[in-house]
Amino acid sequence: MERSPAVYILASKRNGTLYIGVTSNLVKRVWEHKQNLGEGFTRKYGVHTLVYFEMHDEMTEAIRREKQLKKWNRLWKIELIEKTNPDWRDLWQGIV
Repeated sequence: MERSPAVYILASKRNGTLYIGVTSNLVKRVWEHKQNLGEGFTRKYGVHTLVYFEMHDEMTEAIRREKQLKKWNRLWKIELIEKTNPDWRDLWQGIV
């Protein structure tokens, strides 16, 4: 999983603040969020729990999907998360 395009959703808690991102290295990027590296949104709002991710073959596909998900309303995002992760557990341990 090291160098594969991915779209991911982080949450501050169950039904809390959500963040959608795209990366070519999911393990590294989620680790950076968890370490509060950078001065961005996830650090400001404490959004560190990996609750959803999708792997893609091409970065262009991942970027397209990220843009699509960002336009979704909140309920659709929550339903997407709960389809595969109904308990909102941190998926971090499964990817490292």
